[in-house]
Amino acid sequence: MTNSTSDRVLLTGISGFLGGHVALQLLNAGYTVRGSVRNLGKADKVRETLARAGADISRLEFVALDLLSDKGWREAMEGCRYLQHTASPFVIKMPADKMELIRPAVEGTERALNAALAADIEHIVLTSSMAAIAYGHDKARTSPFTADDWTDLNGRDINAYIESKTRAERRAWEIMRSAGQEKRLSTINPGAILGPLLDDDPGTSAGIVLRLLNGSVPALPRIPLVIVDVQDVAAGHVRAMTDPQAAGRRFPMGERSMLIPDVASAVRAALPPERVATVPRRVMPDWGVRIYSLFDRDVRGILSELGVLKRLDSSASVALLGRPLIAAEQAIAATTRSLLEQRVV
Repeated sequence: MTNSTSDRVLLTGISGFLGGHVALQLLNAGYTVRGSVRNLGKADKVRETLARAGADISRLEFVALDLLSDKGWREAMEGCRYLQHTASPFVIKMPADKMELIRPAVEGTERALNAALAADIEHIVLTSSMAAIAYGHDKARTSPFTADDWTDLNGRDINAYIESKTRAERRAWEIMRSAGQEKRLSTINPGAILGPLLDDDPGTSAGIVLRLLNGSVPALPRIPLVIVDVQDVAAGHVRAMTDPQAAGRRFPMGERSMLIPDVASAVRAALPPERVATVPRRVMPDWGVRIYSLFDRDVRGILSELGVLKRLDSSASVALLGRPLIAAEQAIAATTRSLLEQRVV
């Protein structure tokens, strides 16, 4: 069967930061996009956002789906050739009950993939994360993490988000393996996703830059981030859908590892002179972060990561895209400018 760009793609999580960019690239490539939202009341805003970004929204339609409900999944797959499953809970502040994150991530993946298999969907692309690759390992490790690595859930300092992404991706491969259809799945495993916002919702990723801009971070902890531009992550999703080299593979994506003080420097470089003073310069010593963690459980969960620069081997993603990844500094600058342009800060 040959690929036609007029084919319909079911895209879960279309109202999210990444989902919006995947929708934009799919529409620009000529696909018909059926986007899922939890509440159809969100559809108009998504439609307006994509139209403002230059997409042809005549090929955009919506369905209501919930990660925790069976309702509508079979019908949503009808007439679709591909599935892009980007919907999954993503937070920085961890819930008191870790199952608030784990259950929708895992059960949503089960519903999406089982419905896709029942509908004989040709290829599935799942948004996973480096969280499913690079945690619970010896922090003395210096070699880059690859697609062959999996997070060790029995390791130290595994929070609810890391566990949710690891369990969801492992479940995805298990489902496809049981069906003898591993080649029909590709996963994209990005680090912290930054880049241009399509609307005034900063989401969770851009919230890191927002906090540097709005004064809510008085000093800069040496917390590491592996940064990738949302446009690259979206392009990876679209390419993996039809490229034979993506069949049955995982794609780590991270352009550069940076500590928060270096991220702050990149934010300042992107600001007009009159705004630079709002971004903190003082680096919080690691002992200060440890004291602060006594009062903040979320900070406690990342103590072992202080100053530890994880690296991802993104060579497979570079080969998939056929070009280098957008520089982390560019992604940070685009987020910074977007937050100002959208009047979020």
